[in-house]
Amino acid sequence: MNFILFDGPSRNDLLPFTFTRPVADLRVGIMTIREKWEKLLDTETSTKTEEYLSGKWPLKLEDENIFINSSYLPTQEIAEKIKSLRENQKLILNEDAIAYFQKGDKGVDLQELNAIVLEAETIKIEHTWDIFSKNGKAIEMDFGLLCTNRNSQKIDESNYVKCPENIFIENGAVVENCSLNASTGPIYIGKDAIVMEGSLIRGPFALGESATVKLGAKIYGPTTIGPNCRAGGEINNSVLFQNSNKGHDGFLGNSVLGEWCNIGADSNNSNLKNNYAEVRLWNYNTENFAKTGLQFCGLIMGDHSKCGINTMFNTGTVVGVSANIFGSGFPRNFIPGFSWGGSGGTSTYKLEKVFETVELVMKRRGIELTGEDKNILQHIFDYSSKWRRS
Repeated sequence: MNFILFDGPSRNDLLPFTFTRPVADLRVGIMTIREKWEKLLDTETSTKTEEYLSGKWPLKLEDENIFINSSYLPTQEIAEKIKSLRENQKLILNEDAIAYFQKGDKGVDLQELNAIVLEAETIKIEHTWDIFSKNGKAIEMDFGLLCTNRNSQKIDESNYVKCPENIFIENGAVVENCSLNASTGPIYIGKDAIVMEGSLIRGPFALGESATVKLGAKIYGPTTIGPNCRAGGEINNSVLFQNSNKGHDGFLGNSVLGEWCNIGADSNNSNLKNNYAEVRLWNYNTENFAKTGLQFCGLIMGDHSKCGINTMFNTGTVVGVSANIFGSGFPRNFIPGFSWGGSGGTSTYKLEKVFETVELVMKRRGIELTGEDKNILQHIFDYSSKWRRS
């Protein structure tokens, strides 16, 4: 069977992260959504996404295909039900199609398919803030999926450890002279990752492959630091996708950073309004501020965005793709992509300068900026022009 992950109706509510990737490649928990599905389905997947992303994430059709809504996090039960789907069938939850069967490239009318009702519990990622607010449960699910019936690397005796049965350290990782408290949730340390001495970690916590926690970091769960990220200072209930840095002192809380982001030293975000009111976040789909239902909500930052030292972000700030923020004072709580500046005003971050910086940043990690990457950034630059002041 050929499995295809499609973006689904939540795609636009997950911007700015889905400007630069399909929904399937969002990270929540230890793994990306795609990695979860591929592990449970025991096969590779392809993607049905926006046309401008399809060069990097192509659609692969075969004689028999099952399309899966990427907003849903898989469980073994859901995966088995999906694998059993046949022609003219769909799997639904509360009238929402989780998956459907399609022959070849003929397409289907979802309303005409026979519905199989799913009664199992699942997690749906349909808003940007779901990534951090549902991260704790996602870490627990992934921990079970990755670590059951496997042996952790031995925990070094120099560490203070609580509930070692909830800690898994992959081969090649180095964790010494740290505090690991897994009484509040599992702690997962990925292959070749480093947790430097003096770090205080409270689960649920996930550290991706080759990622680093800097000296004396204070990290409260549920938090995910993705592969090749650098994390330091104080971090609470946040997700860093991969290849991003928050390596210095300063507070990051109830926040999500995409890929290739960098937070300057001593930068902080507010995650609670002074009047304790519900936080509202910019929504690209409605072009307005949306209720989150949350009292704690911090910074939402798209790929390739960066801030200078001592930057201050208001509660519920949304930063688009490839913005460069610096200067004193609080910037606006919506900063469009490709903006250059801060509280005193912004100008357009010219695309040729963006390419120069992105190429240098990616090269440091041994990754090439491809023509497809440039085309994606060009599309986002053009699309986001309506929100920029210049």
